[in-house]
Amino acid sequence: MLNDLDQDKLQIREIEDKFAIIETVQNWALWRDAGDWERFRTVWAADGWMTATWFQGSAKDFIAVSRMGFEAGVNILHQLGGWTCDIVGTRAISQAKMTILQRAEVHGFPADVICWGRFYDFLEKRDGRWGIVRRQPIYEKDRLDPVVPSAALKLDPDLLALYPEGYRHLAYLQTRAGFVVKKGLPGVRGPEVEKLYAEGKAWLGGAATAGEATAGEATEGDATAV
Repeated sequence: MLNDLDQDKLQIREIEDKFAIIETVQNWALWRDAGDWERFRTVWAADGWMTATWFQGSAKDFIAVSRMGFEAGVNILHQLGGWTCDIVGTRAISQAKMTILQRAEVHGFPADVICWGRFYDFLEKRDGRWGIVRRQPIYEKDRLDPVVPSAALKLDPDLLALYPEGYRHLAYLQTRAGFVVKKGLPGVRGPEVEKLYAEGKAWLGGAATAGEATAGEATEGDATAV
């Protein structure tokens, strides 16, 4: 049984770990959106990897194509909200409410797409530093609006129907811009998100990898999406 001093030390360590993890999650959004690429690299583990609508691959490649898009003038931002974290030893699962905002031309009109969801992160503490081993967004719902309210923007219902409800408007905008958008990503409910939760539980339980796609999902993403 732990004495009071040992219990206090454990509580302090947990607070320190949670502070370091939420700082890492916040720095991801701030440094990526600001184009601070050198510091953006520091939020990732050496073998970190990223899955998004338009990109699945290593953190190194994600940084490179994100930088290309930023320098090409891509208009995209991230906002973060509520946060929670489960820590077991040197591993953690972090969830942060997030909003993706992207502007691009759709059918000749400038349009804004907004997507709400969660960043579901697999983290590990190595050499005293927490880093993201895997980031998998969960896409909950989205919408698309013309920047000029009076614009007569009409969407193709067949194209919209190709993608899950949680990110179909984001996928629409990105597909119209020429990107290959991945289908079957996690949403609010369904087998995809249940599989992700199971992978998170396995990660905390000591699994060798942060999900089965670690080795096989790497692809080249387009530099001009999120």
